[in-house]
Amino acid sequence: MKKIYILSLVFVSLFCLASFACLPSDMALAQGTSIPNPLHGGGVDNFGQLLEKIATGVGTLIASLGVIMIIVAGILYLLSAGNPERVGTAKKALFYAILGIVIGLAANAIVAIVKEVIGVP
Repeated sequence: MKKIYILSLVFVSLFCLASFACLPSDMALAQGTSIPNPLHGGGVDNFGQLLEKIATGVGTLIASLGVIMIIVAGILYLLSAGNPERVGTAKKALFYAILGIVIGLAANAIVAIVKEVIGVP
């Protein structure tokens, strides 16, 4: 078991050393140069814009999965054949799918509220 820990430590340390060895000479850490903004190329200049982009992506994903889950809940309801336990499972799936869609659609509003609370422009 200790061999696994040692091997993983060596593996991680090699990756860390490789990342420092690949730095361009104009970005040497000892020269005190500034690190360029990695988010600037994606149209993001501040933390607020980053939160909005993440919320849009995650909200779209959650809403899409909610639509798929509504279809799955409908199939569960059709296949329940009147069994009350399986009908209850289908109803729960439908409820949580609709809840997921609502949260996915409200993702940007939730981010706007969080930005207002923490004071991010």
